[in-house]
Amino acid sequence: MKTLVKLTLASVVVLGTAYGALAAEFTKATVKKIDTKAKKVTLIHEELKSLDMPAMTMVFRIQDDAIMEKLKEGAKIEFVAERVNGKLTVTQVK
Repeated sequence: MKTLVKLTLASVVVLGTAYGALAAEFTKATVKKIDTKAKKVTLIHEELKSLDMPAMTMVFRIQDDAIMEKLKEGAKIEFVAERVNGKLTVTQVK
């Protein structure tokens, strides 16, 4: 019985994590500056509800080169930011 409960709880945790990844909320922003060498982008963004952050201008890390290629200074984008190893990082762009 205890094993069944543990497996059920593990399944709930895995499904909850997968659902959270699918339910990422995009935020509107304007690309102010791109630093390709440092893999950073400065965004003028609306409120980041997922990070409990008001609208502001700030610098984010970019880990994925494919995301960096999508960015152009002055472009209007929608993005998802997350804390990756303690650093605010853009993880999705559209």
